[in-house]
Amino acid sequence: MSVCKANSINSVYVSAAHKSSGKTIVSIGLSRLLKNLNHNVQTFKKGPDYIDMSWLASAAYQKCYNLDFNTQTKKEIFNFYNNKKADFNIIEGNKGLFDGLDLSGKDDNSAMSILLNVPVILVIDTQGITRGIAPLLQGYINFEKKCNIKGVILNKVNNDRHENKLINSIKKYTDLEVLGAIRKNKDLIISERHLGLVPANEKKLVNEKISKISDIIEKSIDKNSFYKFGINFKKNKNQNINKKIYANQSNLKLNKNNIKVGIFYDSSFGFYYADDIENFLRYGAEIVYIDSQRDQTLPDVDALFIGGGFPEINARKIEKNKKLMNSVKRFIEKDYPCYAECGGLMYLAESIRYKNKKYKMTGVIPGNVSMFNKPVGRGYVKLTPTKKHPWKIKEKILINAHEFHYAKLNFKKNIRKNFSYTMKRGYGIDNKSDGFVYKNMLANFSHLRHTKKMPWIKYFMNFIKENKK
Repeated sequence: MSVCKANSINSVYVSAAHKSSGKTIVSIGLSRLLKNLNHNVQTFKKGPDYIDMSWLASAAYQKCYNLDFNTQTKKEIFNFYNNKKADFNIIEGNKGLFDGLDLSGKDDNSAMSILLNVPVILVIDTQGITRGIAPLLQGYINFEKKCNIKGVILNKVNNDRHENKLINSIKKYTDLEVLGAIRKNKDLIISERHLGLVPANEKKLVNEKISKISDIIEKSIDKNSFYKFGINFKKNKNQNINKKIYANQSNLKLNKNNIKVGIFYDSSFGFYYADDIENFLRYGAEIVYIDSQRDQTLPDVDALFIGGGFPEINARKIEKNKKLMNSVKRFIEKDYPCYAECGGLMYLAESIRYKNKKYKMTGVIPGNVSMFNKPVGRGYVKLTPTKKHPWKIKEKILINAHEFHYAKLNFKKNIRKNFSYTMKRGYGIDNKSDGFVYKNMLANFSHLRHTKKMPWIKYFMNFIKENKK
C-alpha cells in the first residue's frame, strides 16, 4: 500500500490525555486527507458513540463502526475489527487513553489498542502547558508498557514560541515523534449540543466543514515525522476514490426473507449502528428508508424501526407532517411490529416540550416528553427482560446497552404501563423500568447493539415473521 513505507503501519489509534482534546478533529482530518489521496480508509470509534461516528463516516466516505467492551466480548471485537478493516484504519478513542469503567483498565483505550495491536497517537491539548508536557507524556508512556504510544500531535498551540518549547521538551525527555502542531483555529470548532458534536447527517455544509478541517490538519502535521512513524502521504494511483457515504445501504448478497423493514433515517433520526443495519440484511430484511419530514405516508412495510436522534430540534417540521404521523399511528394500531429507541420513543409520544414550546407528535404513547438542560439518563445501562417483553427474550439474561437522553416521558394519570425491561443500572423511562409496550410496539430510551450475547435483531425479525400480515 503506497500510504506506508517498508516498516509501515496500516492502523492508528487516536487517543488523548482527556476528553475534548481534539481527537475527533484529528481523526476527521486524517481520514479525509488519506481519502483524498485515494486510499481505502476505514474508521472506527471506541464506545457507543453515534455522533463522532457520523462525522468519521462522512470524512472517509464510508461507514464507521463501533468497538465497545460494554456490548462486545474481546473475541468479538478482535474478529469484528479484523473483518471490517481496510487498507488503512483509524480508530478514534473515547475520553482519555486510560479512562474506562474498570479500575484495572481492562476496558479503556489502552486495552483496546493492545487487543488490536494498533499503535497510539496522543493528541494533547497544550493550553497552559510548556515543559510540563514532558512528565505528562512520561507518565503515559510508563503507566502501561504494553500500550504502544508512538507519537504525539500538539493541539491548541498559541504561537511559534509555544510550539518550540513543547517540541524541545518532548525531544529532550521522551522518544516520541512529534507528528504535528495545530494552532487554535475557529474553523476547527464543530458546534456542540447536549450529546457532544452535532451529527454530520444534520449539517448541510458538512463536506465543506470537513474539507476545511482536513486542509488545516494537512498544514499542521509534519509529514517527515509521519514517514518515520510509518505513514507516507502519497497518492494511491491504483484505487478510485468512492465518494458515496456507505451509511445507509449494504452490498451484502443475502437470501431475501420477504420482509420489509421501514427505518426512519433523516436529520432527526440518524443514531444507528452500521453493523446493526447490516444485520437486518443478513436476516433477510429489505430495508426501506423513511424521512419523517418529507414522506407523506408509510411505504408498504411489515415493521418499523425508529432510532435515536434529535427530533426536538426539528419538532416544528415533524409536527407539520401530520399525514405521516397519522399513518404511523394507524400502522401501530393495526398491530404491526414497531421498535423505537430514544428519539423514536419521543416521536411516538403525544408531544415534545422543547425550549418552552410544545409540539404535537404521533400520539401512540400516552404521555408527553419534556426536554431538560441536564441529562436524565446518560451512560451504560444494564437491563433484564420482563415477562411483558413481546420478543420472547429470556428473562434471566443481563443486557448491556447505553442511554443518552435529556428527555423525560411523563405518562398520563391512570395509564396501565407494561414494561419490557427492569433497570439494573441506568435511568430508562422512570429510573426503574424501560421498554414501554403497546400492542406490538416496543419503545425504550436504551439503545441496543446486536451482539452474540444480545442478538436483538434476530429476536425482532422473528417477531416480525410471527406477526406478518
